[in-house]
Amino acid sequence: MERDQHEIYEYARNRIKQKKRLYFHFITFILGSLFFYIANIWLSLYPEIKWWIWAATIWAFLFILHFIKVFITDSFMNKNWEREQIDKLMLKQNKKIEQLKNNIDNAKPTI
Repeated sequence: MERDQHEIYEYARNRIKQKKRLYFHFITFILGSLFFYIANIWLSLYPEIKWWIWAATIWAFLFILHFIKVFITDSFMNKNWEREQIDKLMLKQNKKIEQLKNNIDNAKPTI
């Protein structure tokens, strides 16, 4: 397999793995929230407080963060974006190096 094809394959494999983990997180969130509800209401575990709502809300917030990471952040901050940013920084650094070299050459006294 060529290098470019291998990179495309690896990127696709990693995206599938991320989405698979997100779906697993969603299923565990649903089942966990159901367990919290059952423990709080039916099993009367601290029944005076509806703590299962707080637990499910916090978990939902974490799931939303996971969702944002997988479908929003990682979709546009991929390898191509990373390469572009590296190229920009390298270009800036090379310009600064050239500028410093020119400053040093101009500051040298001619003998």
